Amino acid sequence: MAPPAAAAGGPCGQGGNGSGSSGSSGSATGSLGKALPWITGSPDGALPRLTGRTKAIEMVTGPGSPNDTINRFNVSGTDLGIMWDNGLPGAEHDTLIAFGDTVGVCGSEGDDWRSNVLFRSADTTLADGMRIDSSPLDAPNHSKEIIPGFAIPGEYTTIPTGAVSYGGTQYVRYMSVRSWDTPGNWTTNYSAIATSTDNGENWVNQAGTVRANTEGIGIEGIPAIAPSNKDWQQSAFLTGRGDGYIYEYGTPSGRFGDALLARVHGAQLLDPSAYEYWNGTGWVPEQAAAKAVMPAPVSELSVQWNDYLNKYVAMYTDLNGLVIRQADNPQGPWSGTQTIISGVLLPSVYGGFMHPWASGRYLESVVTTWDRYNVIYMRTDLNGLQMAATDQVDRPDPATTGEAQRIGTDFPDEAPAER
Repeated sequence: MAPPAAAAGGPCGQGGNGSGSSGSSGSATGSLGKALPWITGSPDGALPRLTGRTKAIEMVTGPGSPNDTINRFNVSGTDLGIMWDNGLPGAEHDTLIAFGDTVGVCGSEGDDWRSNVLFRSADTTLADGMRIDSSPLDAPNHSKEIIPGFAIPGEYTTIPTGAVSYGGTQYVRYMSVRSWDTPGNWTTNYSAIATSTDNGENWVNQAGTVRANTEGIGIEGIPAIAPSNKDWQQSAFLTGRGDGYIYEYGTPSGRFGDALLARVHGAQLLDPSAYEYWNGTGWVPEQAAAKAVMPAPVSELSVQWNDYLNKYVAMYTDLNGLVIRQADNPQGPWSGTQTIISGVLLPSVYGGFMHPWASGRYLESVVTTWDRYNVIYMRTDLNGLQMAATDQVDRPDPATTGEAQRIGTDFPDEAPAER
């Protein structure tokens, strides 16, 4: 779902100029002029009321969120919310949630811009929302930017795109954005993996994992640039079911590419030479040989096993809204699409990421919209959505069939009302 071409401004409506000086805030991605060019107005907490299979449960972040992220973490606006199981035992067992470009109090110095932040949740009762327990901080009640990138010239922001845990270490693949281009398109410098061994508190950039997308980025020790790197600038990770592999789905910069697939043994996640790529019939070592496993447009992809559908489920945004596909194997074949959230009912929806602890009949996930610029917690009834992987027919948008409707909007501290 591309933002409107005419939109201008930033998450606080600052037009990219901030409200203070234009100096750096201390990292390559923290300057005041780094507002997203298509977000307008202050972040809000407008919760849509929907009928049909998918319901909006609550705001995870920003105004109206029961997590009170503004006062607890100085997070009033953010997006994405990539979730994964941290794989740690006992009291440290959490769902980790990585967010993209983040603002604090609108009107403060630079709107307190950060390229990314992280929350933790140990909430196991998924039906009624997601309670946030903690966040890595750099000051009281202030979530810190966890991955600042390599501070190279032209590094506009660093945005997490996929994450996974293996052997007690956390791995986040992120993209370094060079420019925001036409709506739905952007250009990256590179993608790379950062790692954490302390439950997401501190992160280390791994230069050897860089997939350079532009020449001359000047990071010592990076692999050589390759034309096929352009197809691996955004990622989704999937832990294999007992086969020892971590699967990585890759898409290009922007919202209009195919999804490709690679696999690697978990212990070799940081070794690019250990990856194998699906070429349509088998696994090969050549990155350039990878073939699409899901056709364009695939945007902000997440993939995980679903025990109710007894299938792998891929969730992503396409031109119709938030959709899912189903498959028996990570490489597919993947079924046709089923629209979970219609773009007709929730315009400019993007970033559908599934909760890693979801099980049974209901699938919990999060989405963002451009106008709210905050993350919404959703719950989908999967009953009746079983679909054979070989069934390639896309199902109709439930908004066009009347199965799903938007019947109102609830605003923070106000009676339910329509815009």
